[in-house]
Amino acid sequence: MSDPTRATNTKIVAVVNQKGGVGKTTTTINLAASLVAEGLRVLIIDLDPQGNASTGLGVDARSRELTTYELLLDDVTLEEVIQKTKTDGLMIVPATVDLSSADIELMVNEKRSFLLHDALRQPLMDDYDFNFILIDCPPSLNLLTVNAMVASHSVLVPLQSEFFALEGLSQLMLTVREVRQTANPDLRIEGVVLTMFDARNNLSQQVENDARENLGEMVFKTKIPRNVRVSEAPSFAMPVLDYDPASKGAQAYNDLAREVIEKNANLSL
Repeated sequence: MSDPTRATNTKIVAVVNQKGGVGKTTTTINLAASLVAEGLRVLIIDLDPQGNASTGLGVDARSRELTTYELLLDDVTLEEVIQKTKTDGLMIVPATVDLSSADIELMVNEKRSFLLHDALRQPLMDDYDFNFILIDCPPSLNLLTVNAMVASHSVLVPLQSEFFALEGLSQLMLTVREVRQTANPDLRIEGVVLTMFDARNNLSQQVENDARENLGEMVFKTKIPRNVRVSEAPSFAMPVLDYDPASKGAQAYNDLAREVIEKNANLSL
């Protein structure tokens, strides 16, 4: 069913931060939608037991019979778990709360860190012709997040513009380094994106200055503003680009998508 040695032409990016409420799911959904608006095909893997990416894209809970849980642990095909969304070119593997028990079940599996890696290298993947796969990770550095890092080419880190933001980032970078050393030597940092940014707030400005001073070009130029339209869009089960394309939030995610495309100019996108 899968060939773990098989290369993929699709760029796989894990959206990771072990802190909750930093805009991980929001960034996954809206970056994906903006990449699609640029003419690309994108798959979201919802790897968070809360299933917010699935809900935010209008995947009804009753239609989530086969999910990322089955993809990891029941050896199902991608065709069985991938669902279309209302946005053409954007598809999703949904999640349910069942995924919350996966960590325990993964512990006893000798391939526990490589299950998602192998699942995303099924020959069937070529038929979908995705340009990007974005993995929405849970708010912890658990085995699900490690699976995402092992499966991915790079890690994208949403960083909330608040006090202590950089402290949590150092632990995440250590985990990335450990995954590089033990399982995925090619893992790279796609970039750090500042979220919930308020230009009127001195703290936001200080976090930006500290991030750029410490991380340099690793920090995206684009900053995602604190924007009511971005907050409202998930309750209407749509990306902000569909909900209010003229909003500052939608424009920011469009800018971020263009930066991501530019960073990956070597890919045949």
